Amino acid sequence: MSDSLGITLLRDVTIITVDARRRIILNGFILTQEGRITHVSSKPPNQIPEGTRILSLPGRIVIPGLINSHAHLAQSLLRGLAEDLPLHSWLCDRIWPLEAAYSGEGDAADGYVAVRLTIAEMLLSGTTCFLEAMLTHGSGFANVARAVSEMGIRACLGKLVKFVETNPALELADARDKDLGHMSIPSLLAAHTEFHGTCNGRIHVWAACSTPRGAPLSSFAEVGKACKQHDIGITMHCAEAPRDLPIFREVYGKTPMQFCHEAELAGPKTVLAHMCHLDLDVDLPILKESQTTVAHNPTSNLKLASGIAKVPQMLEEGVNVALGTDGAPCNNSYDMLREMHLASILHKGGLMDAGSIGAHEALEMATICGAKALGLEAEIGSLEVGKKADLVALDVRASWAAPWNPEMFAHGGMDPVSLVVGSCTGRDVTHVMVDGRILVEDGRLLVADEATIIQSARQAVVGIQERSGVRDGRKAGWEYE
Repeated sequence: MSDSLGITLLRDVTIITVDARRRIILNGFILTQEGRITHVSSKPPNQIPEGTRILSLPGRIVIPGLINSHAHLAQSLLRGLAEDLPLHSWLCDRIWPLEAAYSGEGDAADGYVAVRLTIAEMLLSGTTCFLEAMLTHGSGFANVARAVSEMGIRACLGKLVKFVETNPALELADARDKDLGHMSIPSLLAAHTEFHGTCNGRIHVWAACSTPRGAPLSSFAEVGKACKQHDIGITMHCAEAPRDLPIFREVYGKTPMQFCHEAELAGPKTVLAHMCHLDLDVDLPILKESQTTVAHNPTSNLKLASGIAKVPQMLEEGVNVALGTDGAPCNNSYDMLREMHLASILHKGGLMDAGSIGAHEALEMATICGAKALGLEAEIGSLEVGKKADLVALDVRASWAAPWNPEMFAHGGMDPVSLVVGSCTGRDVTHVMVDGRILVEDGRLLVADEATIIQSARQAVVGIQERSGVRDGRKAGWEYE
């Protein structure tokens, strides 16, 4: 896409800044120039540069661009193909064989088609930055980077580094192991050299370690050392399923965070996803001391019957917790607004405590905490002068949002954060900006043809199912005519 940067003034909007003071501006102005925010206030700029595009958006709430800290972009093609299964069966019998069947080149490559579909859904629902949790060889790293470049989103791309499992008793057959030679530390470093910092700094290359379920700790330690040496971020699925905590104890003789600490995986540039099954007495202090982030994935964890992460305890301990959707087969959606809503009510019910994590904490997880997780809190995650112009406008003029209006809030009415998290979905997004470029306007994707993306996805999934042999997505006992 073009690197040309315009000057844009948003006016007549409610602004939820998520800045250090957590300011909410009821009738505000945001000016963006050269890809950055130069003015955020209840008052207009003293000077409006010549050529500024002025967008008056009454009835909109503007929030920082949402940050998805755990997503599988290539899995959008697999939506609905692995329903009602526990994690290990879900992986071995459906997801891994399907992923191993990705093929094609150029615009017809399954990985490229899938990533374009996911990015379209993300942008249209307000996500401006994501951490890809595990890019397999079949998806094609170059495919993903090309889609990110073309569609203007901000991305941290986790290149999968995987080892041969050494515990056959776990019975976790991974069809992707046919490409094991392409999932090495040298291949990670090569991808980092080629792609990190490209697209005007929008692409960051991370390491994505496979879940520790039998491979030697020493192999993981090699990844940790290489990433520290080259300043590469690390992400990993960790302590997700009920079986995972016993595996850590029986195979490695350690808790999950003891393993990560000894393998040099823990640290301020590490994001550990799920973390549902921890030894809290041992693991929480290590999380806090190492400044490791946890990516909370409530929908995925509930759908796969994995459990509920102890997020309230993590926050009380001072652990940074971000938010992720995971992939389409275990969530059915990449809509971070829906994910925020679930995160804001799940722990109230789990703890039977109405004062537990609510809308404001969920919004922080999806914005400034996500930025901190990626080491980008100085650039994104809040609406402040000097930061990158990554922002989202939501239309709250319909009946489902009533009786909200800024004047009511000024007199003690509905909190706009509660409205956004409690009532909005991705379908309420009207405008999305990344690096000062408008990528979505009036609910329409500007950087690609959505209909073409959808048609390509429909064609690609047919071939994937035929090659993998995984075809049945129907519910037993239901008749389909």
